[in-house]
Amino acid sequence: MNNRLRELRDAKGWSQGELGEQLGVSRQTVNAIETGKYDPSLPLAFRIAKLFRKSIEAIFDPGDV
Repeated sequence: MNNRLRELRDAKGWSQGELGEQLGVSRQTVNAIETGKYDPSLPLAFRIAKLFRKSIEAIFDPGDV
């Protein structure tokens, strides 16, 4: 799944660790989501969307499903 998480995080000036703290996940989880190695759970995707005040669709693109 493609996503804009790194772009949005960088725009806020947050490190992966800082974003992880705000979301209640590890820095490694943030890294795995950003690099496409891990797709977030639906509750986590909602927390990410709420934090950045964007829709889930504006952050995550499932590509060709």
